[in-house]
Amino acid sequence: MGKIIAIANQKGGVGKTTTAINLAASFAVLEYRTLLVDADPQANSTSGVGFDPKNIKTSVYECIIDGKDPKDIILQTTTPNLDLLPAHIDLVGAEIEMINLPNREKMMKHVLAKVKEEYDFIILDCSPSLGLVTLNALSAADSVIIPVQCEYFALEGLGKLLNTIKIVQTRLNPDLSIEGILLTMYDIRLRLSNQVVEEVKTHFQSMVFDTIIQRNTKLGEAPSFGETIIMHDATSKGAINYLNLAREILQKNNMTRLSDEEKIINITQN
Repeated sequence: MGKIIAIANQKGGVGKTTTAINLAASFAVLEYRTLLVDADPQANSTSGVGFDPKNIKTSVYECIIDGKDPKDIILQTTTPNLDLLPAHIDLVGAEIEMINLPNREKMMKHVLAKVKEEYDFIILDCSPSLGLVTLNALSAADSVIIPVQCEYFALEGLGKLLNTIKIVQTRLNPDLSIEGILLTMYDIRLRLSNQVVEEVKTHFQSMVFDTIIQRNTKLGEAPSFGETIIMHDATSKGAINYLNLAREILQKNNMTRLSDEEKIINITQN
């Protein structure tokens, strides 16, 4: 059964979509079956893995509002083991259309329940808001990753998000946990970046991932080619950072598995 991880922060420009795309791709290249769910009307995750949102006729919106089976809508990406449940601009209307629906906060959970058994990981890219679609994602998720950029206003709004997560845990999803706080856009040359890292780790301690995502030109370039960082430049700092993040999450969840090569070495040593 797949683990559902939401990538959420109501603050824009913190690296949510970059993290969703490239963490999903990292799990995929590590041979874990992964589904990337674009839950943002901007559909940047959809375009970031090579699909033009203008050409998307059915999306997560139709799954939530019209009850379409996600299995009929999921697309295969060019990255092996990575599938996409796409979005388009119609998702904006879902906020209004869900208002009068029964169990409106759990529509996404019902959608993902239909495919959860088929994947090891399901990654939800949330919009930069705490609206109804984001609440749906948090209600459906097993855990949440909170990207925080290494800049001046790093902690701005983080308290509000953590409070929202507590409300979701209390009222909608008692099993929701915080997978971790992920520091992004780190520049080792800047004193401010190092100060932010120190401050966040002081405040949140073990909640903060050891892996830090560094500023990297290739990470910015990859979406314009419709590629994940793994497919665009597997040797870049960005690719290495996200592969390390994937491994850290696997270790945290006791999901690591030995490769065939490692097994042979162990047998030889014994």
